[in-house]
Amino acid sequence: MSRIGKAPVVFDNTVQVSVSPANEVLVKGAKSSLKIGMQPNITAKVEGGKVVLTRNDDSKETRALHGLYRALIQNAVTGVTKGFTKGLELHGVGYRANVAGKKLELSLGFSHPVIFDIPEGIEIKVDKQTALSITGPSKELVGQVAAKIRSFRPPEPYLAKGVRYAGEHIRRKAGKSAGK
Repeated sequence: MSRIGKAPVVFDNTVQVSVSPANEVLVKGAKSSLKIGMQPNITAKVEGGKVVLTRNDDSKETRALHGLYRALIQNAVTGVTKGFTKGLELHGVGYRANVAGKKLELSLGFSHPVIFDIPEGIEIKVDKQTALSITGPSKELVGQVAAKIRSFRPPEPYLAKGVRYAGEHIRRKAGKSAGK
């Protein structure tokens, strides 16, 4: 049996978890709710303050999905209680970020500012002008938004300029050396 899948997902009384007949797990918290659709060969039951997952057969794909859905439900429970945060840093001369309403405006050394529409359920804070923090209940969506913002100007290896994750180490290259 899957080591991850057999462990129950424990939640407290601030979270409501229900399983629909269409095999979807709905996790509701104080601020948000998340829905996880599951395949029919994995079933979920809510017993007291726990969610227990069982699988119908022992095929390789079903065993993999058993652990996957347990992890997704655990992330949903954590997301609606605490939320997830990802940090980004802007390194470069003149690189700035600014939030105006539901739009993030980035100055990344291009001839024009990069405008990014903030998705529903995501909150972006600009700490200084060069540090961003992306917060939301869905771990998947927070990571996806952070990766999209980073893709506008990924860090380059020579001067390490660009948008990087907080604490990310960039391997630097030496560059050219003058001929003698």
